[in-house]
Amino acid sequence: MSNAQVEIQLIASVTAAACALPGVFLVLRRMAMMSDAISHAILLGIVLAFFATHDLSSIFLVIAAVLTGLLTVALVEALNKTRLLREDASIGLVFPFLFSIGVILISRYAGGVHLDTDAVLLGELAFAPFNRLEILGNDIGPISLYVMLGALLLNIIYIALFYKELKISTFDTGLAASLGISPAIIHYSHMGLVSVTAVTAFDAVGSILVVALMIAPAATAYLLTDRLIVMIFLSAFIAIVSAIGGYWAAHFLDASIAGSMATMTGVSFLLAFFFAPNRGMVAIARRHHRQRFEFAGRMLTVHLLQHEGEPDESYESGIEHLQSGHFQWEPHFASGVVKFGQKHGWYNEDSGILKLTEKGKTLAGKAVTGE
Repeated sequence: MSNAQVEIQLIASVTAAACALPGVFLVLRRMAMMSDAISHAILLGIVLAFFATHDLSSIFLVIAAVLTGLLTVALVEALNKTRLLREDASIGLVFPFLFSIGVILISRYAGGVHLDTDAVLLGELAFAPFNRLEILGNDIGPISLYVMLGALLLNIIYIALFYKELKISTFDTGLAASLGISPAIIHYSHMGLVSVTAVTAFDAVGSILVVALMIAPAATAYLLTDRLIVMIFLSAFIAIVSAIGGYWAAHFLDASIAGSMATMTGVSFLLAFFFAPNRGMVAIARRHHRQRFEFAGRMLTVHLLQHEGEPDESYESGIEHLQSGHFQWEPHFASGVVKFGQKHGWYNEDSGILKLTEKGKTLAGKAVTGE
């Protein structure tokens, strides 16, 4: 593995972790599309700052992009407050408007500059190692790596310092306000952090991968845990694994690195969506299947208790009666309910006749009395 390959994976991993951390709170606040809005709208700020400075490496491009990101948030909030539009509609109006202006300005006035819509959308990680940082004549690595390390450090410091405020304002804004925490300040500072992260990742990975790395790992982690601190670490880990996996997928398929990484974030989400221990579709289906048999088994205990000691007890307690009597259950379902109840010790079967156990009588009694 060459030095360039190692550096590309390092840049991708640091970028993935930096994007995933603020993405956790975007997902929890149900503002996932805001990352899409900000990552596209900041193009306008970059273009305007470039026209003013004529320098793609100027710090003013970052400042202008962050301000554009905050402007996007403010415009969306302003439209929301009118009560005429919902948040998704507001986002759908604001960011295409700002992004399209940026695209028009690039195509009209910056055709000969290394600032084009393909780079904006997809970035190009393969070229990141060529832009080197030199100090006193010593090459110490790609500039993108240190820029993204700075963004990652900033995100870690912000979350560490304001973890309590972020947690409370995310889950209960009313409680946050009553405790003296300003939800508005937390909201706009977080959006500023999202803007800074999007801007710093913009050149290397493009806006599409920024959105993918901010949302997909956090959404995946959300399916795997109910603890916020675990979700934060899990999202960073999933983002890094997706970035490295996407790089090698692109290497073997000779495809876009950013596109492959974004695809891997989707693959990781799909795996969690289907196979997460508690929230995955498989687990939910198994739980529903179990609940169906459990409810039917409880009904059967009540039925057996009601007919216990009656002249027709043998008939009402017969397994065949479950298919032809009151229940009208399918044979395979009736067999499953009987096995489920026997497994839990609610009743026993003798020559096709079901007999309640003491545990089953207690269960049926509670069901009848509503305890």
